[in-house]
Amino acid sequence: MKISGFTMVRNATKLYYPVKASISSILPIVDEFVIALGNCDDDDHTLEEINSIGSDKIRIIHTVWDLEKYPAGTEYAHQTDIAKNACTGDWLFYLQADEVIHEKDLPAINSRCESLLHDKEVEGLLFDYIHFWGDYKHYLKSHAWYAREIRIIRNDPDIHSWRDAQSFRRIPEFNYKDYNQKEDTYKLKTVKVNASIYHYGWVRPPRYMQKKYVSFVSDYKGKKNAHLFLKYKQPEFDYGNLDKLHYFNQSHPAVMQDMINKFNWQDQLNESGRQKNGTVHKHEKWKHRLLSMIENKIMGGEQIFTFKNYELLRK
Repeated sequence: MKISGFTMVRNATKLYYPVKASISSILPIVDEFVIALGNCDDDDHTLEEINSIGSDKIRIIHTVWDLEKYPAGTEYAHQTDIAKNACTGDWLFYLQADEVIHEKDLPAINSRCESLLHDKEVEGLLFDYIHFWGDYKHYLKSHAWYAREIRIIRNDPDIHSWRDAQSFRRIPEFNYKDYNQKEDTYKLKTVKVNASIYHYGWVRPPRYMQKKYVSFVSDYKGKKNAHLFLKYKQPEFDYGNLDKLHYFNQSHPAVMQDMINKFNWQDQLNESGRQKNGTVHKHEKWKHRLLSMIENKIMGGEQIFTFKNYELLRK
């Protein structure tokens, strides 16, 4: 059995992505790690950060992003497919640059891949998610956030990244352009793996979080129009009241320790009451709060009335 890791990234260090930790977290169980590295800005040092890992498993494909040809976040999917198509493994393990695997979960992941290698009905493996918010001790368990997602897929040419690269679908005879298409696409048949994705996409100093948010909107709407769609227009991002979130009292992946040691924005966070600037995040809206309470207290954490981009097999 051969496992390939893969990802796409651009401006990771400039936008405070834990890209080094992300890649390093699964290197022990992959035979190669393919990275589609986009055309980074001059003040970014992502290439140097990746090279500092010092692994001969890593293979970099240098790319140029075209946000006009691939608008609305679909360039993320296009870049993901570039990396995916260069993989040679039986299983392909996808991590975005803000996603990390805990070392304690690596044996279970490897074992699950091994046991399902010849079960061709299974097209992907489904992971639970821990969405950290604001710092490294608070996380979201909300109806507003996806609870699970596909992160390991079979090496099948008909399986492609979909929409904004959050997930994957089977798209026969795909034209490598219409990543938003739903017609003639098929959800993957998946099984759960006893492991979690540690998602740090919303853990940055407030000034970096705002830069990341502006960059995200620009990738979706174009740089010329991005300012028209910005909901959070203050110079520094407001995370809201963290006191209402879940408290994380377990260990983080060991590869995250360097990032955690840099944490120095505690005095900019609010754990005792909302800052009065009018910002309301999606998980703070009453509809999501009500549904989250039902899911967490009555449904055992299982989400209801939400879209799931996979078929779950009981295996």
